[in-house]
Amino acid sequence: MPRMNLSHFEAAALFAFFTSILLGIITKRTDRERVRYAVYCFVCFIAAIFGLSWLMYLGHG
Repeated sequence: MPRMNLSHFEAAALFAFFTSILLGIITKRTDRERVRYAVYCFVCFIAAIFGLSWLMYLGHG
């Protein structure tokens, strides 16, 4: 079986993608609401990834 070598960012983005899709499916009623909410969640996940990574970088020195 082929192995996937993902960086930490790639793994986090993949997690954000699938989690956003799942949240959109289970929380909204119409397809349009689902897509908009999934995109919103994905953007929030990516913003959190960048924000927390900068906090760790600045906190580490």
